[in-house]
Amino acid sequence: MTGLRFGFLTTFYPPHNFGGDGIGIQRLARGLVRQGHQVSVIHDLDAYAALAPGPPPSPRVPTEPDGVEVIGLRSGVGVLSPFLTQQVGHPVLNGRRIRRLLAERACDVLVYHNISLIGGPGLLSYGEGIKLYMAHEHWLVCPTHVLWRHGRERCPSRQCLRCQLHHHRPPQWWRWTGLLRRQLRHVDRFIAMSEFSRRKHAEFGFPREMAVLPYFLPDAAGESPGTGTAPHPRPYFLFVGRLERIKGVQDLLPAFQGEGAADLVIAGDGEYGAELRAAAAGMPRVKFLGRVPGHELAAWYQHAVALLVPSLCFETFGIILLEAWRQSTPVIARRLGPFPELVEQAGGGELFETEAELRSAMTRLLEHPGHREALAAAGRRAVAEHWSEHAVVPRFLSLVREAAVHRQDAHVVTTLTPSVHA
Repeated sequence: MTGLRFGFLTTFYPPHNFGGDGIGIQRLARGLVRQGHQVSVIHDLDAYAALAPGPPPSPRVPTEPDGVEVIGLRSGVGVLSPFLTQQVGHPVLNGRRIRRLLAERACDVLVYHNISLIGGPGLLSYGEGIKLYMAHEHWLVCPTHVLWRHGRERCPSRQCLRCQLHHHRPPQWWRWTGLLRRQLRHVDRFIAMSEFSRRKHAEFGFPREMAVLPYFLPDAAGESPGTGTAPHPRPYFLFVGRLERIKGVQDLLPAFQGEGAADLVIAGDGEYGAELRAAAAGMPRVKFLGRVPGHELAAWYQHAVALLVPSLCFETFGIILLEAWRQSTPVIARRLGPFPELVEQAGGGELFETEAELRSAMTRLLEHPGHREALAAAGRRAVAEHWSEHAVVPRFLSLVREAAVHRQDAHVVTTLTPSVHA
């Protein structure tokens, strides 16, 4: 092996994952392998089973490429294992096995992703080598991960104990012990997924500096937009994501009441789905697709007038914006969180705050095809330049190399120097 061995520690990994962060972790693992490295991913099957309704997911399709090893942890006691981790901040039942796995693989670089239920902050002292933490959520500063206070509003200030009870989650007592701050010293570099998220971590008191490294799309996927038959008989705007109150789909429905020239197509499902369907009863312009496999989403993106992104909470990024732009589809996103910086950097869409602004943006894109095509082309160019695998993975390796220089790890520095400066 001429490359490095990376160890990824994360609670969720496809197909045992929720939302876009697991997909982002998988893309990074595969991207590193294509750069000549090896990746061992350790994730927690008990945590996924405790939170996922219904039957277990089907096996990975396609399977992981050579060079990506995936290890799913099962404690034998089900939900008790992630519950204990959530409470005390250490991998109580899986700790010994995790230490053994890391020792056997002798990883040069450890990357901590969403570690809330696989090990908590106690996990940060496990293993050797260069250590990076990627903040896919706001867990470092928020027990509920999403800065959504009391289940009803964006969080302006800490009321963590009351908020956890409102979210029906047991309090994480370790957050009052100083454990997290002590464990942070084991990590060489912290990475936020957007400039907004970096600022939000600092605002809520995170004591370490953070670099910014975005999500990306694989170079091999979706290089050319399709030209097939539209999957819907009328012009439509598209929403893609989990159906939860914080995703803001309920704010889209008034714009599709009564007659109109375009429909709303909703791809996704979740705990708020039944309430949304009830709210949209008697609205023929609103169509619910349920969960749509990733390979089928491309056609829905390609033929949409625009992707609507009405999220109400502080996201850390917005992978679905990249997916829309890759398919030459503009976006209309709420002027909130990381969306303004993404839309402004790409020039691939419009922003809204009020229902009137949302309606105006939809009307412009629907009635002025030239404007729509200009935004779509800008978004597609921006993905290739800023958010593609060939743009982001070398930046990630540069951060690893910087940490290795600081740690005086000659092996990592020497191994990465050709790939960084190639």
